[in-house]
Amino acid sequence: MSKTAKSIPKLRTEAEERRFWEAHDSSDLVDWSKAERVRLPNLKPSTTSISLRLPVTLLDQIKVAANKRDVPYQSLIKTWLAEKTVKG
Repeated sequence: MSKTAKSIPKLRTEAEERRFWEAHDSSDLVDWSKAERVRLPNLKPSTTSISLRLPVTLLDQIKVAANKRDVPYQSLIKTWLAEKTVKG
């Protein structure tokens, strides 16, 4: 379905753009029938550090499991969390 898109205003900051898109439906402003897939191979996901308190015995078990897989235990925790959030 091709329809005339309304114009998108000039947005000066990322915060302003974020507020705009939170309040507007893109289907009123963008002709998605003309959209093309793009690849962004060098785009790195944003990360943030967290503090996570675990019982010592649980952390020891995680370290043993990571050692068996020859991976850092932090990586194993991230992998397990990602699997649980995707499946759960």
